[in-house]
Amino acid sequence: MSMAKPLTKSQLADAVADKAGLSKKQAVEILELIAALAYKHARDTFTLPGIGKLVLVNRAARIGRNPKTGETIKIPAKRVVKFRVAKAAKDAILTKK
Repeated sequence: MSMAKPLTKSQLADAVADKAGLSKKQAVEILELIAALAYKHARDTFTLPGIGKLVLVNRAARIGRNPKTGETIKIPAKRVVKFRVAKAAKDAILTKK
């Protein structure tokens, strides 16, 4: 299985523009708008239909270990952003051969 390079923002904008009959500039604006909406609404859960959703998760404090020294350290509780992949995306990606 060969690993293809990921699409760049420019390549993604070209593909959107071509498929939707828009200019590349309009496609870039749409992609930037989607990203801005995702950042703004992530705390309430942002869903991109058919792809997945961004969710804020409270991670509990825990005991960890410094891998270099083996010393036990306390890792504080914090909020993190996670991306949950939609079932439709998993099915579409994993069933292709």
